[in-house]
Amino acid sequence: MSRHLFVAGTDTGIGKTHAAQTLVHAFRRAGERVAGMKPVASGSARSPEGMRNQDALDLQAASWPPPPYERVNPVALEEAVAPHLAASRAGRAIEWPPLDAAFQSLAREYDRVVVEGVGGWMVPLAEGMSTEDVPSRWDLPVVLVVGVRLGCISHARLTARAVQADGCRLVGWIANAIEPTMPLLEENIQTLRDYLPAACLGVLPYGVAPVDAAVLLDLGPLG
Repeated sequence: MSRHLFVAGTDTGIGKTHAAQTLVHAFRRAGERVAGMKPVASGSARSPEGMRNQDALDLQAASWPPPPYERVNPVALEEAVAPHLAASRAGRAIEWPPLDAAFQSLAREYDRVVVEGVGGWMVPLAEGMSTEDVPSRWDLPVVLVVGVRLGCISHARLTARAVQADGCRLVGWIANAIEPTMPLLEENIQTLRDYLPAACLGVLPYGVAPVDAAVLLDLGPLG
């Protein structure tokens, strides 16, 4: 099994980057050289150095040693819309070669690469190219991030089923407490434990920074 990982989410806005950063810090605590990567990102801002996406910058900052931005995020799109739409409106094609090159470079230089997807599991990237193709192409085990809120149980079960149906290996999931007053939080998490076909790697409390939350993750199932 690859030591590198793909971080998927049950939806957009559920804390994939937060969980990916936490994983990076947890592996660093274990003595590994770790890089975070977000191959495609929409919702980027112009800067003197070029387009910069905040999620990708956060992953770059968590990495050690920090890789060049262009390897962390080879495709940064300005509009905060689905990537295939952002790319089309920018007159840009999302293609495999620059993504492959960036990942292969990181995989050669780091013990572990934590690759974050965009949106949910099946977000289109271009014609004939979708987010779920990334872990398939790079042979990456999948960690699912579940934003614990009303509706998350069905979303998580559907996503887990899709991951497996697409021939990918779901190696674990992370519960991310994204609502400070979520009713029946523990009961919802226990239900997820009962129904999801992989180990729970940990629960990330609301408002705890990734570097501090890293101690809460169990990396055992990830090898």
